[in-house]
Amino acid sequence: MIHPEIEQALAAQINQEFTASYNYLAMAAYFDRESLNGFAHWMQLQHDEEITHGMKLFRYLLDRGGKLELEGIPRPRTEFGTPREVFQEALEQEQHNTRSINALYALASRLNDFATQSHLQWFLDEQVEEEKSIEDIIALLERAGTEPSAILYLNDRLGERGPEKGPK
Repeated sequence: MIHPEIEQALAAQINQEFTASYNYLAMAAYFDRESLNGFAHWMQLQHDEEITHGMKLFRYLLDRGGKLELEGIPRPRTEFGTPREVFQEALEQEQHNTRSINALYALASRLNDFATQSHLQWFLDEQVEEEKSIEDIIALLERAGTEPSAILYLNDRLGERGPEKGPK
């Protein structure tokens, strides 16, 4: 049986993953409205990844005999000034998610819940990748500035992203 504190923390993390997915979906819609289909595609794939992450935690919690009470998801932001602003918000979201997963891992450690620690290891590694990929895009957007041809080039590059393999 899973410890009640872990159960509650996992439920909160599940909500956070689905909130992130909803935020990425809103970002995709923003880029679509701006006719930046490559950026929209990239954000849609991020949405899909966050759904996968949430479901991985969902399945784990239920497999451990936990009870899940789903919470509401806040309305996402839908207006932005620039592509860089969107990616900056995405980075802040991922950094928040990293802190949350780290706290969940620390809780599992304190409670000697080795199964949850093992399960969360994948998420810890994934967050390094998530933050790095967004930081790289922000760096390119900073270099591009407001140059339309550079933004369109990045739009095309991000549109080439293929779906990631889901968590194992």
